[in-house]
Amino acid sequence: MAQELKYTQLRNGCFPEDFSFRTTGEIPPLEGIIGQERAVRAFDFGLMVKMKGYNIYMSGPSGTGKTTYAKASTEKLAATEPVPRDWCYVYNFQNPRNPLALRFEKGMGKQFKEDMSELVQLLKTEIQKVFRAEEYEKQKSDLMRTFDEKRSSLMEDMSKMAAEFDFQIKTTNSGIYFMPIVNGNAIGEEEYDALDEDVKNEIEKNSQVVQEKAGAIMRDIRELDKASKKELEQLEYQVGMFAIGHHISGIQEKYQDCKRVIEYINEVREDVLENLGQFYEDEEDSDEGISSLLPMLGKKPAEDVTLKYKVNLIVDHSKSEGAPVVVSFNPTYNNLMGEVEYDSEFGNLTTDFMKIKGGLLHKANGGYFIVQAQDILSMPQAWEALRRVIKTKEINMDSSRDQLGATVAPTLKPEPIPADIKVIMIGSNYYYELLSEYDEEFDKFFKIKADFDYEMPRNPENMWKLAGFIKRFVEQEKTMEFDASAVCAVLEYSSRLVERQNKLSTRFNQLAEILCEAVTWAKMENAQVVTAAHVKKTVYEKEQRMKLYEEKLGEMLDEHVIMIDTEGRVIGQINGLAVLDMGSYAFGNPSRITATTYVGKSGLINIEKEARLSGQTHDKGVQIINGFLGQTYAQEFPLSLSCRICFEQNYNGIDGDSASSTELYCILSSLSEVPIRQDLAVTGSVNQKGEIQAIGGVTHKIEGFYDLCKKRGLTGTQGVVIPASNIKDLVLKDEVVESVRNGEFHIYPISQIGEGIALLMGMSAGEKDAEGNYPENSIHGLVMKKLKKFDVLARNKGKA
Repeated sequence: MAQELKYTQLRNGCFPEDFSFRTTGEIPPLEGIIGQERAVRAFDFGLMVKMKGYNIYMSGPSGTGKTTYAKASTEKLAATEPVPRDWCYVYNFQNPRNPLALRFEKGMGKQFKEDMSELVQLLKTEIQKVFRAEEYEKQKSDLMRTFDEKRSSLMEDMSKMAAEFDFQIKTTNSGIYFMPIVNGNAIGEEEYDALDEDVKNEIEKNSQVVQEKAGAIMRDIRELDKASKKELEQLEYQVGMFAIGHHISGIQEKYQDCKRVIEYINEVREDVLENLGQFYEDEEDSDEGISSLLPMLGKKPAEDVTLKYKVNLIVDHSKSEGAPVVVSFNPTYNNLMGEVEYDSEFGNLTTDFMKIKGGLLHKANGGYFIVQAQDILSMPQAWEALRRVIKTKEINMDSSRDQLGATVAPTLKPEPIPADIKVIMIGSNYYYELLSEYDEEFDKFFKIKADFDYEMPRNPENMWKLAGFIKRFVEQEKTMEFDASAVCAVLEYSSRLVERQNKLSTRFNQLAEILCEAVTWAKMENAQVVTAAHVKKTVYEKEQRMKLYEEKLGEMLDEHVIMIDTEGRVIGQINGLAVLDMGSYAFGNPSRITATTYVGKSGLINIEKEARLSGQTHDKGVQIINGFLGQTYAQEFPLSLSCRICFEQNYNGIDGDSASSTELYCILSSLSEVPIRQDLAVTGSVNQKGEIQAIGGVTHKIEGFYDLCKKRGLTGTQGVVIPASNIKDLVLKDEVVESVRNGEFHIYPISQIGEGIALLMGMSAGEKDAEGNYPENSIHGLVMKKLKKFDVLARNKGKA
């Protein structure tokens, strides 16, 4: 007979004497994280490795403090690291559609932007000043007068040459014409037609000579015009250079250590000198009338000539200390990579390099980027964008319109920016396995996995750390202190969360919920400190809010709508135990299992499977029972058995093998015709050797049957049979522990199927003798006798 458990074995109690403080006001707050030594070592090592591909994936259940630890630990390290460089986008004079990226030391990007803004305004002022000065006008006038004189001289030479051949020059808007002179007068077309042929021939002959000579002079005039224009441009260049040269040199000297900045400033200088007219030409008078009242009917606004000399500062570290740490919970493609914005002008989309906006990865460049796996995988194109940055080590701002193939406006292709970012992705093991399966390069990108556990050992060190966690909560939330009894209650609840006596939960968000609600209950009672009573009330009230479904099932059990006996004995009928998991709440649910046996060849029939209500693990458990029956009884004759097993009134399906021992007892009862006690419920899986194996949810299962017995009235004989290997998993509530202590309820741990047979049927299982036979007055003996009878009947029926 199995020895029942003592009440002291039903949970690992915690007592105020275990601590040397009366309230949390006497202890320091927790620093760091508890119970995640393996994950912390992996994470800290990953942070120190600066080579490509050593990004970090933090896996584990939610609420274990992954994000909090990642942020705090990363910020601590980042504070000791150098501040990364500033980044600017500037106009590309060679290819305006490809803005250039310039980098600067900390704070110099902002300074450069200001310097360029001041420079452009200074240049505009200086250029206007110098080109409106008398000296420039005099030089320009002297130059133009010199060329005008040379041109006039050439035109005079042409006139003299034409006169020698009796032609007169006539100048019009459309060009120069040569009119013949006859008898001292220039003649027109009508007069020319009236002339004699001899005179006409003479005129034509002279005309050809004049045209040839005039062509040579016109070429000289055109060359003179070219030279004039060139010298005027040179004058403007020299005057402009005189006006801006020392200003340009001053800014170049300031940024002499940056070659690309020097090159850019040189291009600015050349562009300014090539477009001097835009700086000093008088502004047109503002239009009056209706066009000024209705801008859309007027001319397009004048373009800002200084726009292309502006600086777009997209990353500014002027106020930063240490490397950046960026945490994102909305990693859309544009948020990550930045974007190029557009304006609408007269129905057309326009953009320029000043409308480039940096993204989160630009801010994190040179530091750390923390993101949730679920967030980035749920955003279109976000994961592809991040992996591309990791792979290429550069941030390439392709327009999202380009990505979608829907470009309807002119686009910019900003120069890619080199990226040096350590990515820390936080998520469940599910997402880690998903990415490993579907992205062949994922393991190459994320070489470090920091695996957070859902539980930690319940040792004195961790118990004290948990007290420190409560103290940290008190300081952060500015609440009243918790006394030692409250700390013990929280600690016991932590063990209950993981259903292990020697473990504590690391899901600190769930513990924080209990702390918040306990403080609220304490405030409602005007208490000075939070006590164990407040914590226990919190747990009770939290369960009450979630147990509607459990209560409805309880009512049906109490009213015998769902039929379960808690007294008496019945053949082929037993009380099984299951757990219903509602997500944030789980509870035990007793159910009746029945078995019928008769002569036949079909073997064990799982009615749940036939009705498609059985899971794979439950089907496996039924097959194991088959193996046990064959091993135990069918060594000398075949099993001629038909057996049907059923979870009565189960319409939602069942899975798991925790009822396999329960089903076996039921079958043996049906075969031996020995009744089973209905005041006991059974859980535990069995192997083919008849050994009882551990199952999950043992605490909820025991409490589920206890609640049913309590409603119907405790008789003092009721209880639950569990696997002995589950004793360490018992974290029962006070009410159950007290009932066991008073002898009102019993919990029996067993290791072999024979122990359960003796408990449930009040008869020995029986051992084989030397000849391989079981005692007749044992369960195995009675079953063997029935199976031999079935075999004889089956063979006789076969012969007939």
